[in-house]
Amino acid sequence: MEGFSVVSFTDPYQALNHFRENKENYALVISDFRMPTIDGLGVLSQVKRLNPKVRSMLISAYEYENNPLFRKHLKKGIIDAFMHKPIKIARLCQRVREEFRLYQLRSDK
Repeated sequence: MEGFSVVSFTDPYQALNHFRENKENYALVISDFRMPTIDGLGVLSQVKRLNPKVRSMLISAYEYENNPLFRKHLKKGIIDAFMHKPIKIARLCQRVREEFRLYQLRSDK
């Protein structure tokens, strides 16, 4: 995909620090559900608090749709999209394009 940069992190706290310093430059944040120090719901909650306009996607290999905390975050708009692993790269790219379109539509208002 042209015109976009991708930044990835293996440490969610480093990712949040980078996001905090560059929050206006982000259109989409993708987080795994389970991580060792902070879960994806915690990461995306902080991301949305810092920049409510950014789109957020949660990914996981685990069942989480019936998780009450997941449901609460989905209802509050903290999670905009979610995908189950394994994810084929073509499907991920398609979903990312969809999220960028939604971001652009909301930014144009």
